[in-house]
Amino acid sequence: MHTTPEKLQEFERLLGIMTELRAKCPWDKEQTFDSLRIQTIEETYELVDAIIKKEMPSIRKELGDLLLHVVFYAQMGSETNDFDIYDVCKSLNEKLIYRHPHVFGETEANNAKTVEQNWEQLKLKEKGGNKTVLSGVPDALPALIKAHRIQDKARSVGFDWEEREQVWDKVQEEIDEFKAEVAAKDKDKMEAEFGDMLFSLINAARLYDINPENALERTNRKFISRFNYLESKTLTIGKNLKDMTLAEMDVIWDEAKVQERKNP
Repeated sequence: MHTTPEKLQEFERLLGIMTELRAKCPWDKEQTFDSLRIQTIEETYELVDAIIKKEMPSIRKELGDLLLHVVFYAQMGSETNDFDIYDVCKSLNEKLIYRHPHVFGETEANNAKTVEQNWEQLKLKEKGGNKTVLSGVPDALPALIKAHRIQDKARSVGFDWEEREQVWDKVQEEIDEFKAEVAAKDKDKMEAEFGDMLFSLINAARLYDINPENALERTNRKFISRFNYLESKTLTIGKNLKDMTLAEMDVIWDEAKVQERKNP
């Protein structure tokens, strides 16, 4: 993808529109970093949803919405003389060049794993960068994604299993410890051990190159599809889910699974 005058012109047009909106639109005038924060999160999730669904027109639209937030924040930063879009782009460009010495320097990296390891080491060396290996993991990340990032960062400095198959002993150990607390009926310890069990399963996913967030979302959507089929079918035959036995629901659930195989 090459930069063309048309692309630069359209980006400059966007910056001009944003400046005018802040000057003339009552709603845009009132916005602050805090007021936009939640909306930025929502826009990010809408983009992720479009990516999951592989809907290219929606991805294009949602990328535009997210870009709007980037230039919005940059415009507000310029109004207080803290930073502007030039500073945002300049610092990003410098960071990308610094963290890719295998592209812009003399360092060699022939695979993605080496690139990731170099990236983490460079981040630790950056002035004002992360002081510890795990400090770069945002506190506000959802717990499942956070666990995956923590484990991935620990791996980048060599803290990992020698053989990935070893993780299954740990998974089984955590399952057994959770079951023991279930038997003891200790709610607090049950929660703690359930967390350990999930953490070990996320670790197993990472070791087998499975993104646990994507895997869980795939199952979520599969369950929604099957449950919607179950609900629709019961209405068609004039029944109510609350009045049906589990065995009756299982029959329709199996039908939903058959339909999935016919229409993957």
